Amino acid sequence: MRQIVLDTETTGLSTAQGHRIIEIGCIEMVNRRLTGREYHRFVNPERDIDEGAERVHGISRADLEGQPRFGDIAEEMLEFIRGSELVIHNAEFDVGFLEYELSLMKHPQPAISDHALVLDTLSLAREMHPGQRNSLDALCKRYAVDNSRRDVHGALIDSELLARVYLAMTGGQAALSLDENIVEVARGSDAAGGRSRRADLKLVVIEPNADEAAEHEAFLKRMRESGPCLWVAAGTEHD
Repeated sequence: MRQIVLDTETTGLSTAQGHRIIEIGCIEMVNRRLTGREYHRFVNPERDIDEGAERVHGISRADLEGQPRFGDIAEEMLEFIRGSELVIHNAEFDVGFLEYELSLMKHPQPAISDHALVLDTLSLAREMHPGQRNSLDALCKRYAVDNSRRDVHGALIDSELLARVYLAMTGGQAALSLDENIVEVARGSDAAGGRSRRADLKLVVIEPNADEAAEHEAFLKRMRESGPCLWVAAGTEHD
């Protein structure tokens, strides 16, 4: 399954006030693993940025001078997301801005649903954690995802954090990549039991002392008195 974790930064909060996209960040996952493919663009909005928005993402209008307009990068962005499932936190906001930009350039297919499916992780989080804070920062804390690099909001870093949060929310494991050692262990694992067959692994056996052995035997005796004891080796069970 191909998923694209997507985030945008904008000049303000509302398309009704003519606000525009200034940054798009996308990260590709296939079968719940990051592939290393990313799409990242800064966009010249051709308008001023609200002071409050600039405090959030730290991007000024001067930073965007010389960057392409949305219409210049729309097709490459759509090609990157096409046929995927978009994973977006508060999808209504980002999808609304993307569709607004597409409508401004009179794109023949301005609806994002014409290009990709959409999964809103904010709605998912609210179902899983009703009555709790479900911002990206709150979810990072809840699922022990390190967001210490997030001094300001940024489309690409927020997409990476959301990918980790989404994997933790939906599978209990943020399996983003495998290093070479883990791959080698996996290749040598026992197909039946999943145990490693690496020759350099040594089994450490700690023998019980007399008190521990006596306590264990007493525990087994209580189990035998209550019914069949499967932990006792064949031929050693006694009355």
